[in-house]
Amino acid sequence: MKYVLITGGVVSGLGKGVTASSIGVVLKACGLRVTSIKIDPYLNIDAGTMSPFEHGEVFVLDDGGEVDLDLGNYERFLDVTLTKDNNITTGKIYQSVLEKERKGDYLGKTVQVVPHITDAIKDWIESVAVIPVDGKEGPADVCVIELGGTVGDIESMPFIEALRQLSFSVGSDNFCLIHVSLIPVLGVVGEQKTKPTQHSVRELRALGLTPHLLACRSAEPLLQNTKDKLTQFCHVPIDNILNIHDVPNIWHIPLLLRNQNAHHSILKQLDLISIAMPPDLRSWTKMAETYDNITDSVRIAMVGKYVGLTDSYLSVIKALLHACIACSVRPSIDWIAASDLEDESANSAPKAYAEAWETLRSAACVLVPGGFGERSVRGMVLAAKYARENNVPYLGICLGMQIAVIEFARSVLGWERANSMEFDAQTPNPVVIFMPEGSRTHMGSTMRLGSRRTLFQTPDSITSKLYHNSEHVDERHRHRYEVNPDVIGTLEEAGLKFVGRDESGKRMEILELPSHPFYVGVQFHPEFKSRPAKPSALFLGLILAATGKLEAHISGYENGS
Repeated sequence: MKYVLITGGVVSGLGKGVTASSIGVVLKACGLRVTSIKIDPYLNIDAGTMSPFEHGEVFVLDDGGEVDLDLGNYERFLDVTLTKDNNITTGKIYQSVLEKERKGDYLGKTVQVVPHITDAIKDWIESVAVIPVDGKEGPADVCVIELGGTVGDIESMPFIEALRQLSFSVGSDNFCLIHVSLIPVLGVVGEQKTKPTQHSVRELRALGLTPHLLACRSAEPLLQNTKDKLTQFCHVPIDNILNIHDVPNIWHIPLLLRNQNAHHSILKQLDLISIAMPPDLRSWTKMAETYDNITDSVRIAMVGKYVGLTDSYLSVIKALLHACIACSVRPSIDWIAASDLEDESANSAPKAYAEAWETLRSAACVLVPGGFGERSVRGMVLAAKYARENNVPYLGICLGMQIAVIEFARSVLGWERANSMEFDAQTPNPVVIFMPEGSRTHMGSTMRLGSRRTLFQTPDSITSKLYHNSEHVDERHRHRYEVNPDVIGTLEEAGLKFVGRDESGKRMEILELPSHPFYVGVQFHPEFKSRPAKPSALFLGLILAATGKLEAHISGYENGS
């Protein structure tokens, strides 16, 4: 197994995940099979219990793993299906070591960070690296490992030491270290400063790891004298100093790396020159150029709880982007804090209230994504009501589907106190209930998680046609509450149709309003399986409806064109 390790220095948030994904894309384009591992040094077992404000969205895998959003980047860029073990955390490592200690596996020895924790990290990496993730048999050729945080963080020290040991044990021909660092420009001087990178590399070398390549993040392309300084003081050959400057869209990053012969430097370090092909990135080039040349846009109202941090909805944003490109439009996302739509805001924040409603009314479609907790629910209900009554295309995901049910029950059935038991345990009309198999005492990994099958109830539904008239679809889930099966009959008699159900037939998965051009709610999260060249069917449907192309698309498919 060949390993490519990506570390970061100076500051966090430099784009190590996109860099790691892009390196994987270039290596894959050279004919190599690539897998990925993300190391998160936090103590949480997984990302499942963290607030989106804390760490961005929680990405869900097929096997139910709740993981860091960077694994979403890996899956989208490399078109692979990862497992929860591809995300290593300090919590997982310590948990596995302590479980062994309790069972007596260490035979009475004193359990220490070195060697027990570091050995556990190495064993985990080596065992996960050989798991095939691309649908083929046998292990990948290269494993790209991203170490979260920045070099020097106290919590990442055991991982740095384990990776140092790993680099020694596998040999120099099987290990390539790429250090991502920042080259800032001071406003007053206007000069590209290399000192932060010099210090970061010095810190890394002091810990026993020497970078083979530098990936330098900057606003503008690096000047030659900047590269000269870096090669002199960081002991990295000038051909191995890569510049990842700001680009119009992230699909340019693999092209940027290829144009700087990053693949050649990596392949040379890993002794793969003889078996690798020249990188074939024609599809990426076409994708990047297509997006750059799109002039038309579509306005999408995103009504959510965590709009203050766009990473909270990263996969939703990417799925919208994939769908928009397929429709030859640019996504223009209008972020609306759901609380600003509520009546209370008219008094407490009249300006925000007026702007929120103006934005909603100006949008071509409305999307209500997932979330947890009671805050902002009334605003989401108002957004769903507006979309339903004004024939505006609507897509509700997870909570967004439950919101559509609550709104319909209140407005159409006249159940004024209809609600979810998550928000009102005493509601006389519980249209959304706690799932029987859920845990009320433990939060982590106790939801309905991972890929589950949904069976279409009728071929005449919009969603069935968008999924190419498949009898079923497998999508990823993450929820504790579900639509109450006892009220389905009443809701359907009033016009709300549940066109997708689970294999038992009792759990509602997809709803539609046949009298509406596009009013769809889904209990699952279609955004997690969207890919640049294979947009999610439901996001595609939303954008097609918003641009007036849905009927032509569906009839074109039915006619075989």
